[in-house]
Amino acid sequence: MLVNMPWASLDTPSLALGILHAVVRPHVDDVITLCANVDFYDWAEQTVDLTVDDYEYFAHHAYFEGFGDWVFSSALYDAPDWRTREFHEEMAAGVTDQLRKASLRLHDLAPRFVAELAARIVEASPDVVGFTTTFQQNTAALATARQIKLLAPDTVTVFGGANCDGPQGEALHRNFPFVDHVVRGEAEDAFPALLEGLRGHADVAEIPGLCWRTEAGEPRVTGMSAAPRSADRMAEPDFDAYFHRIERSSARPYIEPKLVLEGSRGCWWGEKHHCTFCGLNGSSMQFRSKEPVDFLNSIVHQSRRHQVLDILVVDNILDMRYIHSLLPELAGLGYDYRFHYEIKSNLHHRQLKTIAEAGLVQVQPGIESLSSRVLHLMRKGVTGCQNVRHLRDTQSAGVWPVWNYLYGFPGETEADYTSVIRQMPALHHLPPPEAATRIAIERFSPYFDRPELGFADLRPAAHYAHIYDLPESELHDLAYLFEAKHAGVDGVVVERLADAVAEWRAVHASCRLTHHDLGDRMVLTSRRPHFDWTVRTIDDPVELAAFHLLGNPRSVGSLARRLTASLGTPVPEAHVRRILADWREAGIVFEDADRFVHVAPLAANTELNRIEPSAPDLTQEFRRAEAPAARDMR
Repeated sequence: MLVNMPWASLDTPSLALGILHAVVRPHVDDVITLCANVDFYDWAEQTVDLTVDDYEYFAHHAYFEGFGDWVFSSALYDAPDWRTREFHEEMAAGVTDQLRKASLRLHDLAPRFVAELAARIVEASPDVVGFTTTFQQNTAALATARQIKLLAPDTVTVFGGANCDGPQGEALHRNFPFVDHVVRGEAEDAFPALLEGLRGHADVAEIPGLCWRTEAGEPRVTGMSAAPRSADRMAEPDFDAYFHRIERSSARPYIEPKLVLEGSRGCWWGEKHHCTFCGLNGSSMQFRSKEPVDFLNSIVHQSRRHQVLDILVVDNILDMRYIHSLLPELAGLGYDYRFHYEIKSNLHHRQLKTIAEAGLVQVQPGIESLSSRVLHLMRKGVTGCQNVRHLRDTQSAGVWPVWNYLYGFPGETEADYTSVIRQMPALHHLPPPEAATRIAIERFSPYFDRPELGFADLRPAAHYAHIYDLPESELHDLAYLFEAKHAGVDGVVVERLADAVAEWRAVHASCRLTHHDLGDRMVLTSRRPHFDWTVRTIDDPVELAAFHLLGNPRSVGSLARRLTASLGTPVPEAHVRRILADWREAGIVFEDADRFVHVAPLAANTELNRIEPSAPDLTQEFRRAEAPAARDMR
């Protein structure tokens, strides 16, 4: 039996268990995947009136506070009042009364749910129970494994998943004796080998990455494999159990189930330049991707089988080969696919159009900052102007980027933020960040592995001590998130950044800036609260050529040289500076690190047809100011 515990998302199946379900079928008489996360929601909805939004808060928004794991710590330690004082005094600051009450009520009742779940699992008489644990699934899985062992001591319990990678898996196995085995790293080979070993057909001590116990109960660990699984051996997942279960859930009217698929593992950028704050990929950064035709077949097979067109791709980065191979093929199928995909933010407009045509409606481009200097500290390999260009071009292409503005990097200064903050009103029409957030130190990141980069004396994030009854040395091995003395900016500039991002998010829906290229002139239409113009025409030949050139970031010198070459007449840098100063004042360009880029997306019908009763009708203003131009556009 393979078990997916809370707080796994309700709207997607577990990719890990879908893969394992498929790969272990040849090795066992029967395999069952249990969607215990959905079972928990249905139970909690009846027991404490938990809503889907409440569940999603624990699943997606409370990870850095540890609320989800704290809820099940009472079941792990069989103590309904486990660390409730610490929760009130140190964890729940700033949480709404509703969520605080829900946390406490679920914490009180979690032992009951775990007892009922474990009894149901034991009743099915599985020989082996495998738990996947990622993010906030640890305590729920541990508590259930503990209860299973109390009821049926001969049942073999196995853990795997991101929470089990490297030292984390060793610590989990070492500190919780009711966990018989932990698979660290990729499990497609190790888990079937373990099943053969449990039959006596193999030596478990020779399985790479496995934590196991001697006959005396002493924990042992086998070294992890140095060779990750190749892309051509990535199994096709079996999601039948999830889609059968979710249709019977009381959550179904409130969610739209999605497929979760993978085309690659690892990160081709991280192999060359590991971003300093990134702890993704754990022990295996090596990039591997499926052949485009194989991934296409997987997408088509899964979407047809489950009649689902919304697809979450878990790749850490888009394989650039796919832009010219997989994506055009997807677009040619004529299906209304809607993909979420992680990409790199230096893609050009043509590439983003290809992405949009294939159905990649939401992307996670890892923008992180609009300051070139801070991005250099991160090793992102892009500039601030490139990131602004990306925001502009995703809007032109009809793709929505999801991103956060990060701060707190060793070596950054207030000047890296004040210039960007001053210019944010010019960007209010572009997709805003979800939040401004101080970085967390993640295991496996360069900041964790190399204290000389600026973070020394790391300690496990505070919430771990309120969840587990373990000494700090063991928490250090178990934890994924760490704390250190703050680096970089603090105080007033952080408040200004947070306020600027909050304003951006608040006004974005009513803001517009677009450009209409009419050949002999450029018509810009604007509606942004910090700028008092609505329609502006650029028809001077130098300015018109400059606007075209500023589709990509340019310095003053580069722009002057290119203008001189294209127009066949000298264009002095002083003239260019006057144009750029005027355009920056008007919010038409963004400046960073002595580079400029224009911020006006292409005009589209959706920009002019969006209905917002509280907003002025700029369509009529545009027609009055540029009637001939409007006719030409049509």
